[in-house]
Amino acid sequence: MPAGELRYPSPVSCPQVPQATETPMEEDEAWVWAQIKAEARRDAELEPALASYLYSTILSHSSLERSLSFHLGNKLCSSTLLSTLLYDLFLNTFSSDPSLRAAAVADLRAARVRDPACVSFSHCLLNYKGFLACQAHRVAHKLWAQSRRPLALALHSRISDVFAVDIHPAAKIGKGILFDHATGVVIGETAVVGNNVSILHHVTLGGTGKACGDRHPKIGDGVLIGASATILGNVKIGEGAKIGAGSVVLIDVPPRTTAVGNPARLVGGKEKPSRHEECPGESMDHTSFISEWSDYII
Repeated sequence: MPAGELRYPSPVSCPQVPQATETPMEEDEAWVWAQIKAEARRDAELEPALASYLYSTILSHSSLERSLSFHLGNKLCSSTLLSTLLYDLFLNTFSSDPSLRAAAVADLRAARVRDPACVSFSHCLLNYKGFLACQAHRVAHKLWAQSRRPLALALHSRISDVFAVDIHPAAKIGKGILFDHATGVVIGETAVVGNNVSILHHVTLGGTGKACGDRHPKIGDGVLIGASATILGNVKIGEGAKIGAGSVVLIDVPPRTTAVGNPARLVGGKEKPSRHEECPGESMDHTSFISEWSDYII
């Protein structure tokens, strides 16, 4: 399947194209929201036990930002951090910043296209903790930028507690992000993650422990980072690079190359590393660097 091409579930009919007066971003958001509601109606009919849940989280809402705000508020609330307070916080933030809504739509599309286990947009919206953690982080990051740091840190703590995803509110995250499984992902304060990046579980984008200031990795667009990979320090992972599962990366990785191992080494060697043309963050190809299986020894 070409990158960017969506697979749509056949039981859900395609909604009508939005009016031409809308911007492309608004059209995309309206289309995805119509799909989500159609999927929720279908699932409520197929599984009546979920009808009330689907109505309260999706079908009773007039927009994606209202549904997402309601769901995040209920997920992240506590006895002292009320769901109504969080709902208002999320809704005000999403409603006032179209870029956050566009990023959420891009993340929904990323999960739907890249993850074979993602059966629908509504499944991602309701059940993918990586998606939910990322959207909540974007609100925390907005609060951090507005110097509302105590609230940003309180939200960061709840995200970590509930979703097992620890992203400092100052970290900058692009759009079209897939946190696949997401458990144990740690992203430090000065880290930057580009667009269309896919990160698997137990990945750490951390510091070396001895540096201050700008001390965390910078991840280029289209990068794929395999499970349990660790990238430490203010290093740059070039656009379209691939980091193998379990690798430990301490120096820069050039664009369109693959780094594997502990310590990580470039496939093909440092002087003339093998390069790939595809965007691994979108293709999710973890093993194409293994050209000869005879090299794979157990």
